[in-house]
Amino acid sequence: MNIRLEEVAKKRDIRYFLISFTDLFGVVRSKLVPTSAIAGMQKEGAGFAGFAAHLDMTPADSDMFGLPDAERLIQLPWNKEVGWLPSDIYLDTKIVSHGPRTILKKVLQSANTKGYVINSGVECEYFLLSPDGKSIADSTDSQTKPCYDQQALMRKYDLIAEICDHMETLGWGPYQNDHEDANGQFEMNWNYSEALTTADRHTFFKYMVKTIAELHGFRATFMPKPLSSLTGNGCHAHISVWSNDGKTNLMEDANGELGLSKLAYNFIGGLLKNAESLTAITNPVVNSYKRINAPRTSSGATWSPNTVTYSGNNRTHMIRIPDSDRIEVRLADGAVNPYLLQAALIGSGMWGIENKIDPGKRLDVDMYKDGDKIDAPRLPLNLLDALRSFEKNKNLRKILGIEFADSYFKLKMEEWNSFMQYFTEWEHTNALDV
Repeated sequence: MNIRLEEVAKKRDIRYFLISFTDLFGVVRSKLVPTSAIAGMQKEGAGFAGFAAHLDMTPADSDMFGLPDAERLIQLPWNKEVGWLPSDIYLDTKIVSHGPRTILKKVLQSANTKGYVINSGVECEYFLLSPDGKSIADSTDSQTKPCYDQQALMRKYDLIAEICDHMETLGWGPYQNDHEDANGQFEMNWNYSEALTTADRHTFFKYMVKTIAELHGFRATFMPKPLSSLTGNGCHAHISVWSNDGKTNLMEDANGELGLSKLAYNFIGGLLKNAESLTAITNPVVNSYKRINAPRTSSGATWSPNTVTYSGNNRTHMIRIPDSDRIEVRLADGAVNPYLLQAALIGSGMWGIENKIDPGKRLDVDMYKDGDKIDAPRLPLNLLDALRSFEKNKNLRKILGIEFADSYFKLKMEEWNSFMQYFTEWEHTNALDV
């Protein structure tokens, strides 16, 4: 499809375009381009210094260029003068192979050549905080079990409704909004789509939520565990595998266990086999492991997994089978890179299909109550353990690409080392008089 952004701008009264790319750490980087210059940018790309972002480059590298994906244009519903464009990044006329969006596109292309189309959806939890980020925005939101609290939800009606209206305008098909398990925490759901579309929308959703929250005088955060006593922010992913023509859901089988096909169970097997290494992607920051390995929260449950297990319609496991048409992976948190999330989960699942990986027998126990009685692999205790597992996992490195794997590991180890140089009050309290 040959879309000329200059013409689109005239039809839609767009004055500026945000040409954006997402770096390895999930940070969205952009250039604000006037419509008068968009024709050249569409052809040549917007220039960036790659080293200035979380990419494996040096100050000596030449300019990197973001080529906008015109078919994925999103006009900001709250400011229609601006159009947002995800882009693919190039260096010296060659695509940057460790770019997150590029990694996802390669994984999806590989699945497509095998006869599959992947659909996915995400559940993005976030907190509304005071502008300084130190307390929840609603001081009266204090119930011990605040999940689905109507009063707390409706006190934030104006903000929630505005975001939901924007998703309606964009044609995403939003279908429910709720107050989540922690005080000050919310979730908004929209329809599933082809996986690249979901990743683009996931990226834009985080930007939209943060922006609308700021306009209302609050601060929105997707941080995995922003408050120690409360449930953390998860990012549950729902995935289904379809035929190339998009007409047949290959995960469904009326005669299969819980209505799932052999292919679906092989997909689950691939995820379980790579789970410990996957956490380096799905739970990418130091704080992530305060959510995965959290003690009981004030509501009574963490709602996050800490073992490599799967079950039926049971939310205490890493993978849940909520219905006969999809699986839900409950591992990721709010810090996850939207593109790497899809790439890692889909790539691992496709590997499971290709190698006919048996996931073993499902577990139907309450892992929060009886998990200590189950002999199941544990998820990493910290980011360092996750990164070490990721580095050693030859399958996952091949799935995502060796160059990406090396770059990601290198930059994330730098982040871990930076964390280890930070001294905390806990260390003074517990070690000053040893």
